[in-house]
Amino acid sequence: MNNRFWVLQNTPFVTFQAGKGISCFNNPSLVKLLRTFPPNSPAFEVIGIYDLNKAKAKKTALRFSIPTVYESVAQMIKSAPSDVVFDLALPGNAIIEMLQQLPDNATVLMQKPIGENYTQAIRILQLTREKNMLAGVNFQLRYAPFIVAARDMIQKGTIGDLCDIEINVNVYTPWHLWDFLYKAPRVEIPYHSIHYIDVVRTFLGNPSGIYAKTVKHPQMQELATVRSNIIMDYGDMVRANILTNHCHQFGIDNQQSYIKFEGTKGAIKIKMGTLMNYPAGVPDLFEYIVIENGKPLKWKSAEIEGSWFPHAFIGPMAEMMKAKEGTIAQPDNSVEDGIHTMACVEAAYISDAEGAIKINSVS
Repeated sequence: MNNRFWVLQNTPFVTFQAGKGISCFNNPSLVKLLRTFPPNSPAFEVIGIYDLNKAKAKKTALRFSIPTVYESVAQMIKSAPSDVVFDLALPGNAIIEMLQQLPDNATVLMQKPIGENYTQAIRILQLTREKNMLAGVNFQLRYAPFIVAARDMIQKGTIGDLCDIEINVNVYTPWHLWDFLYKAPRVEIPYHSIHYIDVVRTFLGNPSGIYAKTVKHPQMQELATVRSNIIMDYGDMVRANILTNHCHQFGIDNQQSYIKFEGTKGAIKIKMGTLMNYPAGVPDLFEYIVIENGKPLKWKSAEIEGSWFPHAFIGPMAEMMKAKEGTIAQPDNSVEDGIHTMACVEAAYISDAEGAIKINSVS
């Protein structure tokens, strides 16, 4: 993992989104980012957009000066130049059908999750291999500016040996913005905590196992589970915990959203303001501390340019472009790598289904 994604060449791409798709992760969010770069920033050429909801596609195209709104997937494919990147902002259960329609040798950036379960994920991986696709996944949190900054500090040994990662999200998430989730058999882990699982993997590698419990909420019973506890097992010297509650409806005062890294001689704590008071958000905060002999302990803050939304979206698309043009052999966010994140997600659901050790079984 590295910071290579910040430098790239222009490559056109076509966006495809679901008619009732992901309003926060959909192509308007990405297009807004790409259309508002300051001079000397990475640049992308958006050549067209397709949506099952034509009015929605036309509105987005008008707002961001996208030259073409396609009438069908077939037209989109036929009109696409050879060097295009297909950006598929689709729910997990729609990815297989779309990949089947795209041409062999296509370059594809698909939305997470890679299917709604591990069986679908394996089929998606097989399809990309069969069709010789250059395929990646939009695991964008690993490229968020504050994660890039933390990774740089950790790789330089600033906080010593990394031994603890804690992610704690206690917010109110307006799930109604993603109406397809009301039909999804799984919600919180594959559509949210998957980002945290993926980020932990980029720092610590693949865990030996997963412990998890994911539950519903009395006032969100029309959705699948919306709160999760996940422990990623890295042995007896490293802790990696993910705790999420999307149902804190009691104002912003006690909402929290942070990632904390602890090492043997320092720590980093990142406040992810995007998730608090969503969708308005609050400012991020990047804090760190380093133990120095003879000096009092003092947390410091650092100014980090950019945030998760929308700046992290540069990373996944840039990786695809660089791989497409041959600058790198394989995108960092390839499906080949993402399948391991999906295995962790599936392991979490297996752990949840198997349940805890019953107290009355203890003799």
